[in-house]
Amino acid sequence: MKTGKLKRLLQQGEGIEVEFKTSLFELNKDAFESICAFLNRKGGFLLLGIKNNGTVEGVMESCLQDIVNNIVTNANNPLKLNPPFYLSPQVVQYEGQKIISLYVPESSLVHSTCGKIFDRNEDGDFDITRQPEQVTQLYLRKQTTYSENQVFPYVELADFRPDLLKRVRILAENERPGHPWKAMKDVELLRSAALYKKDPITGKKGYTLGSVLLLGKDETIINVLPHYKTDALLRVENIDRYDDRDDIRTSLIESYDRLMAFIAKHLPDKFYQETEHRSSLRDRLFREVISNLLIHREFTNAFPAKLIIEKDRVRTENWNRPHRGGIIDPSDFSPSPKNPIIARFFKEIGRVDELGSGVRNTFKYCGIYSFGTKPEFIEDDIFKTIIPLKAKERTEYIPDMSRGKAQVRLGDRLGDRLGDRLGDNERKILEILQETPKISIPEIAEKIGISTTAIENIITKLKKKDLIERVGSPKSGYWKVADSLINRGNGLGDRLGDSERKILEILQGTPRISIPELAEKISISTTAIENIITKLKKKDLIERVGSRKAGFWKTKATNT
Repeated sequence: MKTGKLKRLLQQGEGIEVEFKTSLFELNKDAFESICAFLNRKGGFLLLGIKNNGTVEGVMESCLQDIVNNIVTNANNPLKLNPPFYLSPQVVQYEGQKIISLYVPESSLVHSTCGKIFDRNEDGDFDITRQPEQVTQLYLRKQTTYSENQVFPYVELADFRPDLLKRVRILAENERPGHPWKAMKDVELLRSAALYKKDPITGKKGYTLGSVLLLGKDETIINVLPHYKTDALLRVENIDRYDDRDDIRTSLIESYDRLMAFIAKHLPDKFYQETEHRSSLRDRLFREVISNLLIHREFTNAFPAKLIIEKDRVRTENWNRPHRGGIIDPSDFSPSPKNPIIARFFKEIGRVDELGSGVRNTFKYCGIYSFGTKPEFIEDDIFKTIIPLKAKERTEYIPDMSRGKAQVRLGDRLGDRLGDRLGDNERKILEILQETPKISIPEIAEKIGISTTAIENIITKLKKKDLIERVGSPKSGYWKVADSLINRGNGLGDRLGDSERKILEILQGTPRISIPELAEKISISTTAIENIITKLKKKDLIERVGSRKAGFWKTKATNT
């Protein structure tokens, strides 16, 4: 969580989506009542180290880790929180104090803590366990909010695919040896995965829409959801129609396989090494994109999910129930599950990680697969993901103080430092380390065509110049290129002033920020901000998308 967002929550005060707890040296006893209530209502933020009036008291440094561990452990303990739910607390520095921030998303299930069901309103958390009408309303709300929970009483075990049930057991066992699904019968597995429910309206029990979409036979899927399909298209030469197509109308598990195969058929792979193992960079990137397309989709709408490969990008589209509109900022967003039971099933078989990791991983791998690029996630009624395929040129704006103009070759001159020039091999090694930080010295030698001894000598020189450093052990660590060589300036030969550069960086991170907020951040007048905005527009570095009130800023200079 960014300090700006934390400040806004503190100013807003406690409410239906915000709760403060002191937790000076231990977790408050009623903390899980708030967690349970957030899960059952509409989600929210639990901030520890804050008094009820919003005063920042902080959490004792020596107690931070114990409190974080307490939250994570108990959230996965069905005796404390039932059913369990994955939570990820963050420690935030604010006004010299350490605060624990915990975002709790809305759940598709009804949760209880220590046997009690809690709901929430503006005044706090309420125990509704002995209030049948409110409990029934809670179940009804969950039923209508998440279409994956729709019950089909006449779907039988024979309507599911035995081969898929066998396969998910193997995948789950590979992901977690000793997984309980391995020893379960088919009916037990489906119930364990929350794919069998009671309809609170009719009182009838049955398998859910989620179960059919995950494991049902193709004819069963079409019977319960006739409009269901996922379209994979290649549009490079024939942009009016398509060059290749896969019309997918099968289970989500098999849909994932076919979409990954479509990507593998039409996009190149690239060498990548993470930890000690080589892996497919293409698969790592599009695993996240495709899982997001399949899982976080509103299935009751007839709009087909689409994956489209174009000449310079890949884009996906799926119908959505937006929580917030606009472009998603990975450093300051709160993930909201669209189909959490389906998402949890994908997690069990190793298709996804925890909630919110997909966006972060896509940003991580996109910039490596297509050098210097960033993906876009646009949340609206139609959720869109855009993955650029055309890598940015590996150039950098570096001021040359002796000639008063910009240099754009990485390594030609290191700013205004000492006028030190880099040799061709030094420059090549810097670029390789920047792109593949876990590469080994023999692999660098093979790429450049010189001896490993020569590589070691150059590495030593670059270390002495503080241009690179080794992070971690020689075997499992990685190379880090100095920040001074990465993403500075606009690479167009035009010198940017400090305020222009700051504004570009802020607009990239928070595209919906207002001009008064910009002025406050940079400590200059709103008139000055407006003048700089006008200049940046003239240089074609930014544009305003949408209305003045509800729109956002789009930055075009990716090397700023």
